[in-house]
Amino acid sequence: MNQRSPKSIPEPKPKPIGKTIMLQGTASDVGKSILTTALCRIFVQDGIRTAPFKSQNMSLNSYVTPDGKEIGRAQGLQADACRIAATTDMNPILLKPVKDMTAQVVVHGRPLRNYEARAYREEYLEEAGGIVREALGRLRETYSLVVIEGAGSPAEINLKDRDIVNMRLAGWADAPVILVADIDRGGVFASIVGTLELLEPHERDRIKGFVINKFRGDVSLLKPGLDWLEARTGKPVLGVIPYLPRLGLEDEDSASLDAKREQSRRKPPGTNALQSPGANAQQPPDPAAPEALAPKLDIAVLRLPRLSNFTDFDPLDEEPDVELRYVEHPEEWGRPDAVILPGSKNTMDDLAFIRANGLADKLLAHRAAGGAVLGICAGYQMMGRRLLDPGHVESDRDEAEGLGFFPIETLFTSMKKTVRVEGEGGLFARERLHPIEGYEIHMGESRFLEPVAHPFRVSESVVSMERAEPHAEGALSEDGLVWGTYIHGILHNDALRRSWLNRLRERKGWPRSEQLLQFGKRRDEAIDRLAQHVRRHLDMERIYAMIEEK
Repeated sequence: MNQRSPKSIPEPKPKPIGKTIMLQGTASDVGKSILTTALCRIFVQDGIRTAPFKSQNMSLNSYVTPDGKEIGRAQGLQADACRIAATTDMNPILLKPVKDMTAQVVVHGRPLRNYEARAYREEYLEEAGGIVREALGRLRETYSLVVIEGAGSPAEINLKDRDIVNMRLAGWADAPVILVADIDRGGVFASIVGTLELLEPHERDRIKGFVINKFRGDVSLLKPGLDWLEARTGKPVLGVIPYLPRLGLEDEDSASLDAKREQSRRKPPGTNALQSPGANAQQPPDPAAPEALAPKLDIAVLRLPRLSNFTDFDPLDEEPDVELRYVEHPEEWGRPDAVILPGSKNTMDDLAFIRANGLADKLLAHRAAGGAVLGICAGYQMMGRRLLDPGHVESDRDEAEGLGFFPIETLFTSMKKTVRVEGEGGLFARERLHPIEGYEIHMGESRFLEPVAHPFRVSESVVSMERAEPHAEGALSEDGLVWGTYIHGILHNDALRRSWLNRLRERKGWPRSEQLLQFGKRRDEAIDRLAQHVRRHLDMERIYAMIEEK
């Protein structure tokens, strides 16, 4: 009787690994983050399961993931562009500057410790490289394509030996690289050729083409330069992206914020471009005038040295009846209808800053005259009576006197709270409650020394934990004009934001506006508009060929 031979056990098939493509820049702020966002949405529109990745991000603009962890805001936006939930694998290392040459190092969404720049480079970068490779590997096992964003420039000679953000990362990912340059800065051809000259031959080979960003004018006038560049380098220009004004998407860092502030400084304080200096405070809008021509509410944000999460105010920048300004010096104060104390990475030092330069006196006088004030996170902490930092968690100061708007005492501890919240609330009596959501990121814990009114009732909504019982949140003055909250993104809640703006309008004798700006919907439409714009000006066929080749 013949015996049947045993069947051989098949070898397990290797798990598919997603492809990669990487955007690097000739410098910081050339538009890598926005172009990465555009490519993420383009690939998703084309049916590819896509994820973003930035190994190390330095930014004070944070995003809280659904499981309550902290990553760079840009990677949160890019995840939204991919229509997926953000995870810390998309930005495993986040550096949050605390003071000059010192940053809080956040690893997979949790603070590790504060490092001085040299110590971080010498003591932690090697370990960080391993964390970065593991995070990228997990993304490639989950997604068909990972769009990688570099940081700064790959030609920083003093940083290359321990690089974890540019060319070494491209090697680990085996990624084709697109080099992005900003023509708006001037010297675009020199910056591209100079970057290539400073790279090693194998790094130069990894760059497959160039994108020239933020172009203004007639592209035909640029063609002789493009032809020269291609002949000089042997690499193609994959696209020239015209500047897209009023994009409506959040910025990654304060470079763009300072540009906005410079624009506002060119106008007389307390006015907008269509007003005389006294019109904002005295003249009601003409009901027959188009909305764009009507006078606007003047809302001033204090430009703190360590301002964080300024994306909190993006919805105000889109409101047709608001003129948003950033104020750093008392002479810029003007006659604001409301003043916002924003978030900060160093509450104690930034409070000392506004006291020293006179902004605190301006703010207190504004409130004494019946003005409206809003404080968010660190700004909310500043509105209390005392701030205590005996362990020097945030600064070198043991304690500081607050501005005294509310009977609150804040103690800074090493425990950092990062959580998403949702609930309801309102600012004014006899007004219906509005649904709200947002997120908290802060080191300090506040306690009330006396009873106060609370504008919100919220629950923590982190997916990895059972929903906590609703609790009161924030503080509210009796007249409803001064309020503070730990909730970032509070002004992204459309109905609540419009309620607040209408109260400011009523105080000026202006009619209420019933036009509700749907900021979340407009943001997603802005991503689509960006993707369409970039697709129109990029050689996508060539880019797909680069990806498939690898």
